[in-house]
Amino acid sequence: MASTLMTIGQAVRSNLVVNSQTNLAWATLLDLTGSGPAHQRLARALRAAIRSGRLPTAAAVPPSRALAEELGCSRWVVTEAYGQLVTEGYLAARVGSATRVAWAPDDHSRPARPPRPRAPTPRYDLAPGLPDVRAFPRRRWAESVAAVTRTISVDDLGLPDPRGHPVARRTIADYLRRSRGAVATPDTVTVCAGITDSVARVARALRRLGVTSVGVEEPGWPRLSAAVAGAGLTVRPVPVDRDGLRVDALDGVRAVVVGAAHQFPSGAVLAPSRRAALLRWARAVDGFVVEDDYDAEFRYDRRPIAAMQGLDPGRVALLGSVSKTLSPALGLGWLLAPGVLTAAADPVAAAPPVLDQLALATFVDRGWYDAHLRAARRRFRTRRDLLLAALREAIPEATVDGTAAGLHVLLRLPDGTDTAAVVRAAGRAGLSLMALDAYRSVPTVPPDPVLVLGYGNLADSEIAPAVAVLRTTLDRV
Repeated sequence: MASTLMTIGQAVRSNLVVNSQTNLAWATLLDLTGSGPAHQRLARALRAAIRSGRLPTAAAVPPSRALAEELGCSRWVVTEAYGQLVTEGYLAARVGSATRVAWAPDDHSRPARPPRPRAPTPRYDLAPGLPDVRAFPRRRWAESVAAVTRTISVDDLGLPDPRGHPVARRTIADYLRRSRGAVATPDTVTVCAGITDSVARVARALRRLGVTSVGVEEPGWPRLSAAVAGAGLTVRPVPVDRDGLRVDALDGVRAVVVGAAHQFPSGAVLAPSRRAALLRWARAVDGFVVEDDYDAEFRYDRRPIAAMQGLDPGRVALLGSVSKTLSPALGLGWLLAPGVLTAAADPVAAAPPVLDQLALATFVDRGWYDAHLRAARRRFRTRRDLLLAALREAIPEATVDGTAAGLHVLLRLPDGTDTAAVVRAAGRAGLSLMALDAYRSVPTVPPDPVLVLGYGNLADSEIAPAVAVLRTTLDRV
């Protein structure tokens, strides 16, 4: 018996099919090394698995005949091990029922762990960053997934193309040409897992091309800076004013990440003169512009502004995603890059699941994405108007900016307001907020009295009570 067990290896994992949660013990790693008879080694391995928590209380262990067959030993070895553990109180055997783990740790059997704090779910969400996830088009997305599952070829179920499925790349290229004025072909599109993934890919390609530092907007989205730094590049904060990125402050870099259509969180739209100056800068330094197309689909005073990439596709990489239009849970985005960046891209980067890519392509090709965006624009315009009216009435001493696009506004409070204290107090009252200084690499001194209020993930009926909580919080602070 012992030699049979040793032939199996240092550790044995059950490969029996798990039919229900009662079979949790069937896939537990058992270490059968050591000295002694086979039944003693098996009992020792099961005892260790139970005491470590890998076999939880009430989990069913495999029938003795099944485990013996899998271990390549006699049934007697298993029944002897089970009997020993029943005697010790680790297992409980009942006639006509599975043998289950009976041992449970008491308060003194393992070191005490401090409870993990859980953030309470806010009653009202005025934090930026989410679309209206309640309006996610479940039925049409499910139909897209079902259509792909029925028709996908056997070849497409194999190893995926790291740059994305050709059908998805073609659909995205068509969409970017007609909706963003981009210069796009399937060969220049890479399907990514979102904006952060796109920035990380570009940053790694830039490093292979000899770029050592990249400019990022200040204030800006912290994850973009983290993606640049994660690629081994130096992050250079570049100030932003009402006209967008300060091109005159681009010193010592050959690449910059910029939100041209709607900068987050300032809400600034890159002025035409700045766009022209930025492209002149890129040509002069033999550099690149990484255009984050954040919130580009949501413009309320005019049609969305075309992407800057169309003006110089050899210098500008365009990044986009469905995180703010459909849901961040999909993890789908795209990168439209100049040929030199595509050639320097990581050849082994993982693309999103092929089924998800093709579902998005189907969703777009059937016109459902455009229909969803039209409905979303109407919904967000109405919600923005409701929010502005509530803020004017409840907080007349504040001013509001950045209202023409996107899914958030800036609320400038009277000088001297401690926005960090406001955010903390609002959180205790069930209102989720963010201060503008939270998006700076170095907070201003004194603190900038500006709140960033998102209205994407807030129902229309919640706007008035949310602003009322904010009013009460400001009075207390």
